[in-house]
Amino acid sequence: MKIFSVIGYTLSGKTTTIENIIKELKKRKYSVGSIKDIHFEKFKIDKEGTNTYRHGEAGSEIVTARGYYETDILFPHKLSIEEILEFYSQDFVIMEGVTDYNLPIILCAQNEAEIEEKLSDKVFAISGRISNSINEYKKIPVINAVEDTVRLVDFIEEKVYEKLPDYPPECCSKCGYDCRTLGTRILQGLSKREDCVVLERNITLKIDGKIVGMVPFVQDILYDVVEGVVKNLHGYRKGKIIEIKIGG
Repeated sequence: MKIFSVIGYTLSGKTTTIENIIKELKKRKYSVGSIKDIHFEKFKIDKEGTNTYRHGEAGSEIVTARGYYETDILFPHKLSIEEILEFYSQDFVIMEGVTDYNLPIILCAQNEAEIEEKLSDKVFAISGRISNSINEYKKIPVINAVEDTVRLVDFIEEKVYEKLPDYPPECCSKCGYDCRTLGTRILQGLSKREDCVVLERNITLKIDGKIVGMVPFVQDILYDVVEGVVKNLHGYRKGKIIEIKIGG
């Protein structure tokens, strides 16, 4: 799964940019999902007094509203991006307004002042209304998502990498960098996605068929525990594959 975010102030052109990116990605036969971050403290889809609201007030931890044309799952708290992504399996997931995760960013702006206010080392392209007046800003390409959609999506295909973990530095850094610095280096062409050692699994953990990412020291602990239990059993051979399945 490849993920990136489109950020910018209101009326900078974020949603228009995302619409055109989605249409072009679909033309290229990719599956696409999206996440919209709403920066409005009082925002709630569910309204006080509705049946689903009353379910939640009574203590239901997850409430589902199923209609004829859509199904809405309501959580009574804010989920992390990592938790939200558990519901996605698309080739690309585009986020609008998300900045609290380790991911590449397209910055939409109306003018250079807005660019400066939101520019970071995660921004690999600039779009929105500013693209009507400039083609580049501090060596970052400025691409019009309406008139030059193909070029923008070509650039997305080139720059956006498979989702990286977002572990705290003290949990890993075995590649030599924390997760966010590695992401920046990949965008700059200084590192590769394959440099993330979480991919180098001596041990794989799956829960309900999905691989669970583990930092190296957790892999080592789990490996040592499993090997310590089975190494004296008949049939054990050093270096051979060991499979354990619980449930199902």
